[in-house]
Amino acid sequence: MHVLITGANRGIGRALAERYRADGHEVTGTARDGSQAITLDVTNPAQHADVAEALSGRAIDLLICNAGVYLDKGHRFEDYDSDIWAQTFAANVTGVFLTVQTLLPHLRAAQGKIAVLSSIMASHTRAPGGSYVYRASKAAVLNLGRNLATDLEPQGIAVGIYHPGWVRTDMGGTGADLHVDEATSGLLDRFNALSLATTGCFEAWDGSPIAY
Repeated sequence: MHVLITGANRGIGRALAERYRADGHEVTGTARDGSQAITLDVTNPAQHADVAEALSGRAIDLLICNAGVYLDKGHRFEDYDSDIWAQTFAANVTGVFLTVQTLLPHLRAAQGKIAVLSSIMASHTRAPGGSYVYRASKAAVLNLGRNLATDLEPQGIAVGIYHPGWVRTDMGGTGADLHVDEATSGLLDRFNALSLATTGCFEAWDGSPIAY
């Protein structure tokens, strides 16, 4: 199986890449810092064109859209400006769409699957306040993923949207609930279970369904 993971240089992305490689799968990692096989800033259309050229003729069985940012963590209300909204949506929403758009021919070739990492913070049932930009962007990518699921189902491509849990990574912080290995094992199970019968699902790392 050929797995492509965006943002594979740290955190959940790196852990997923390591597990898939350990299980004998071919993994192509991307990162904007040049540390992976393919350099990709998901907000950069020119780099997406380079990715398509680099992967010419290669099928992708599983695309994991993991790259993202949390720029307003701990922000006060008065700290918000238009730039933080633009940068966050460019990475967390537009970046996912551009990635799928770029790699769709490669997914069609394998009737592959797409896993989009969102967050439980995307759910309309959770509104504790704060993190306005991150919450809004994750809600938007949830909506994007579910609509992609509708449009790609006739092409044999399943799309799942997932909450990886609150994980002890650079983004999650040291006070988070889950060790990265536990979250990674759960996500691998979710991705393996994803099918056309479950396309459009919004699930936590442990398989729990999450309200939209």
